[in-house]
Amino acid sequence: MGAAHSASEEVRELVGKTGFSSDQIEQLHRRFKQLSGDQPTIRKENFNNVPDLDLNPIRSKIIRAFFDNRNLRKGPSGVADEINFEDFLTIMSYFRPIDITMDEEQVQLCRKEKLRFLFHMYDSDSDGRITLEEYRNVVEELLSGNPHIEKESARSIADGAMMEAASVCVGQMIWQGIDIETKMHVRFLNVEAMALCH
Repeated sequence: MGAAHSASEEVRELVGKTGFSSDQIEQLHRRFKQLSGDQPTIRKENFNNVPDLDLNPIRSKIIRAFFDNRNLRKGPSGVADEINFEDFLTIMSYFRPIDITMDEEQVQLCRKEKLRFLFHMYDSDSDGRITLEEYRNVVEELLSGNPHIEKESARSIADGAMMEAASVCVGQMIWQGIDIETKMHVRFLNVEAMALCH
């Protein structure tokens, strides 16, 4: 009985820290165990078994983001070698769908967290800026799957896009108008919405 009480207390703590429901935490725990091979931690190589990531041109950036200490809320820089289940939940919380019960302040906080995660994904040297070179690398990675675009063309496209963005926007204004709340979430986590639809 003590172990069951301890486990339920741990789940309540995780609900408070991440905003996930206990059902969502249970779903994510199953996924964590599947990814880790039933081990207590996940390493980068465990993501090699995720079919959806195989074809993603920015696969390496996505995987690195899961181990980035800034996203794990463990420091201003650095990358962890492995993550435990609580770390995994912290990362997955960035992909939590917007809850209809959230007030405007909570929605804005969620939006800022999602944008911070994306910023960290592209700020590969952790200096707090996305340089033209970092941006160029992302565009080149995105275009690398297209056999009709050469590396030099990808570089020109990246430079042009960055200059266009710099002339129109400053800083975080680039992100205004992007519906980040609905673009950056994992649908299967929206258990309540699924229950309402059926």
